[in-house]
Amino acid sequence: MKNEGGVEHARKLFYEKPNNNLIYLLTQRFSWMNDYIDADNDEGAEVGCGQGFGKEVIRAKKYLLTDFNDYEWLDVKNVNALHTPFEDNSLDFLIASNMIHHVPYPAAFMKEAARILKPGGYLLVQDVNCSLLMRVMLHLMRIEGYAYDKNVFDEEIAQSDTEDLWSGNNAVPNLLFDDTDKFHRNIPYFRIVKKSFSECLTYLASGGVTAKTYYIPLPSFALKTLGAVDRAITCLLPQVFALQRQVVLQLKDTDQS
Repeated sequence: MKNEGGVEHARKLFYEKPNNNLIYLLTQRFSWMNDYIDADNDEGAEVGCGQGFGKEVIRAKKYLLTDFNDYEWLDVKNVNALHTPFEDNSLDFLIASNMIHHVPYPAAFMKEAARILKPGGYLLVQDVNCSLLMRVMLHLMRIEGYAYDKNVFDEEIAQSDTEDLWSGNNAVPNLLFDDTDKFHRNIPYFRIVKKSFSECLTYLASGGVTAKTYYIPLPSFALKTLGAVDRAITCLLPQVFALQRQVVLQLKDTDQS
């Protein structure tokens, strides 16, 4: 593995030497979100956007890239996802793509997302699914990790290393979203309107987003075939094969909270 966590290198490589396998993967990660965005009227942002690939796919009146850094491609720089600079009830949508498992206090992030979203607005989440295959990969690659013995809804308990933004607890999305009733009891201002699983072979064939491994370039028909296989196996056996999950949270109106 090379350049693990190397955001600037990964973005440079993405645009200078396009990898169709990775382009297919990233398109799948973001394209479904457009179903919840009014391209002509909605304004939103992405927190922890990393390389900012979502700009290639998301269609919105305004879509701001933010991160806790000062990368040149960011629309708003040095943004702490737990204390964003956005006004109350100002955004129609907020995107969190593979960032919640890096957030030390995910319950606090949920509260901040609720603050800045308009009533009825969407928090669109693409993140890790800590399946059997994912756990095997984490052991083999020795990056990040997972821990299920955490109270993910406690705003005072850190779920990952607060001193290392690249650390992550890959069990956090499972702890947050697997039990819908438990989520609603602890985060009553959001309601889950979509949960699904994705990615297995398409991720393994991509070479990785920031951690570059060897990959074989595949034609579009082969990638679509892998995508179809992924949809089948991640639907049937998500806790074995699915490496990612998709969750849509809608902010309730005040009188429904």
